[in-house]
Amino acid sequence: MTKNRDILMTYAYDINMFATGLSRIRAMGELSILPLPYRPDGCDHFARLRALPGAVLLDSVRAHGASGRFDVMSALPLCELRSHGALTTIRHATGLTHSDADPFRLLAQALDAHLPTARDAGCPWPFQGGAIGWFGYELGRRCAGLTPRAHPNRVPDLHVGVYGWALLQDHERREAAAVFTTAIDDATRRRVLAALESPAPAPPAPFVLDGEFHSNLDACAYARAFDRVQRYLRDGDCYQVNLAQRLSAPAHGDPWDAYLRLRARTASPFSAFLPGDDGSAVLSFSPERFVRVHGTRVETRPIKGTARRGATPEADRDQASALLASAKDRAENVMIVDLMRNDLARSCRTGSVRVDKLCALESYANVHHLVSVISGTLAPHTSALEVLARCFPGGSITGAPKIRAMQIIDELEPDSRSAYCGAIGYVSRHGTLDTNIAIRTLVHDGAEVHVWGGGGIVADSDRDAEYRETLLKIEPLLDGLRAGAGAPRLRYP
Repeated sequence: MTKNRDILMTYAYDINMFATGLSRIRAMGELSILPLPYRPDGCDHFARLRALPGAVLLDSVRAHGASGRFDVMSALPLCELRSHGALTTIRHATGLTHSDADPFRLLAQALDAHLPTARDAGCPWPFQGGAIGWFGYELGRRCAGLTPRAHPNRVPDLHVGVYGWALLQDHERREAAAVFTTAIDDATRRRVLAALESPAPAPPAPFVLDGEFHSNLDACAYARAFDRVQRYLRDGDCYQVNLAQRLSAPAHGDPWDAYLRLRARTASPFSAFLPGDDGSAVLSFSPERFVRVHGTRVETRPIKGTARRGATPEADRDQASALLASAKDRAENVMIVDLMRNDLARSCRTGSVRVDKLCALESYANVHHLVSVISGTLAPHTSALEVLARCFPGGSITGAPKIRAMQIIDELEPDSRSAYCGAIGYVSRHGTLDTNIAIRTLVHDGAEVHVWGGGGIVADSDRDAEYRETLLKIEPLLDGLRAGAGAPRLRYP
C-alpha cells in the first residue's frame, strides 16, 4: 500500500510540474529550458513521446548498467531527409523536394535553413537543436566514390530529422530538461508537454517471430567468402576485411516491445530506437562510439577484439586476460587505429592527432572488447558534419585500406548492410556531435527483422573461429527475439 501511495504522489508531483511547465521555462541565450522530473530509465519519458510523428531515442541504457551518460529524445521534426541510393527526399512543411546531391551537404543545408548555427551559450546540455537519425553503411559508397548498390529494401540508407527541441537526461547529475529553440512555437511546446503529462501508455503489442532465422551466408558460403578474403590478403590487396553475415526472419508486432526486451539483455551506452512511419524501425545496442566532436576535441573509439564473458568471476578474468594477450586481436586493433588516425587527420589540426588509449579492455553485458581511443583538435572552419563525412564509414567495420576493403565486401556479401555498420547519433547546431558505429543493430522493415554479425579477417585468422565470432556477437539479440511471446524454436544457421 505504501509503495502504491508513493507512486501516486510521484505521479501527482510530475503532473504539477508539467501543468505549470510553460511558466517555468527559463531562457538561456536563444534557448528555452524547462526542467523536468528525472527518471532513472529514460524509456519512461520516451514511451509517452513515441506516438508523436518522427519520435527518436538515443539511449544510454543507464538503468541497466551501461556506462553512458545522456539520453536524447525528440519528435515533431522541422524537416526529414531520406536517401535511397543516389536520391534524397526532403520532407518539410511546404511539401517534398528531391535531390541527387551529396546527402551530407543536403543535411548541412537543411540545418542552416531551419536551425542556423548558434554559439554555445553555456547550456550544460550537449544537444541544443539539430539533426538526429541514422547514416546507413551504404551511404559510405558515396563518401568513398563507389557506385551505389541496388536498393531493394524499404528502409532508407539515410533517415535524419532536423529537430528544434529535445528532451535530455543526464544520469550523472540526475537531471532532465526539455530544451527548446526559437524554431518551436507555443503550440508545439504545449503538444510536447501534453504528451509528457499523459498517463503511462499501455504495454506495446508483442514483437513476435513468425519463422526461423536464415543466413545470407551459411557456414559453407561463409567459408568460401573467407577463403576469397585470404587470397586477397596474400595478394596484397588489403590487410584486413570485415566480413558480415545477415540473419533474417519474418516477424510482426511492435518493435518497441523488442527494443525494451533486448536492451535489458545487452546494456550498451550507444543504443538507439528509431522508428519509421511505415512499421519499420532501427534498433541499435552498440557499445562503440564512432565520432564525437565537443568544442575543438574530436574523438573516435574503434573496437577490435571480442571475447565472451565468463560464467564465473574466475572464468571471466581468464577470458579478459586471454583477450588482452591475443597478438592477433591487438594486430587487428592497431591496423584500424592507423586507419582512423589518417581519417581524423583530414579534419584536425596538423600534428594534433594522437592515440590516447591502445587496446584497452572494456567489458559489457555479454562480451569483453579491446577498445582504442584516438583524438585530435578540430581544424579551423571545419564543421562537425564534415568530420563525420570524412571518416564515414568507420574503419573498424570495413577493414584496411578502406576503399579496397569496401569493394571486397561488395563482392562477397550478398545483400546491402542497410543501417548496420553505419552511424546513429546527433549533430547539434552549436557544433557538438556524437555517433555510434551501428553494430549489434537490427532493422525491421515491416515484414522481416534483420540482424547482422561480422568480424575482421586478417592473414592469420581461423575460419571456424571467425564464423563462430559472427554469431557470438549477436547471440543475445537472437535469444532475446526468440524469447518473444509465441515465437517458434529457432535454430542457428
